[in-house]
Amino acid sequence: LLYLAGVLAGSLTVSITDMRAPLVGASGGVYALCSAHLANVVMNWSGMRCPYKLLRMILALVCMSSEVGRAVWLRFSPPLPSSGPQPSFMAHLAGAVVGISMGLIVVRSYEENLHQQCAWWVMVFSYAVFVIFAIFWNIFAYDLLGVQIPTPP
Repeated sequence: LLYLAGVLAGSLTVSITDMRAPLVGASGGVYALCSAHLANVVMNWSGMRCPYKLLRMILALVCMSSEVGRAVWLRFSPPLPSSGPQPSFMAHLAGAVVGISMGLIVVRSYEENLHQQCAWWVMVFSYAVFVIFAIFWNIFAYDLLGVQIPTPP
């Protein structure tokens, strides 16, 4: 569920923020899973018995940050003449936001009933509003803004 929420949020975010960029892969879902894991480590720091928990967290943050930096560099660097448009990096960021927000709420309420928490419903409502907004944006915004979808290479 978390993976699919990250993929959906990533693809819809790219379609809103970076309309002309292609979307490649499922980085939103991957970043949602990684960010939820980091949220789990932070929330359960005192209860973890792993002696290398700080090293694991630093390594995960370095890997995720370097990949986002590489994606931003590829997106805004001048493309080679033979290559087409560079893929977007916004799916990485949207997946991380979904992973942290869902991860913190689910991890925080690990022993409680999720349906009784107000924060759970606020997060679900916010995600649903974003998805509905993004779907309507994709239906109407291209005509209103006069944006032409680039043809594939």
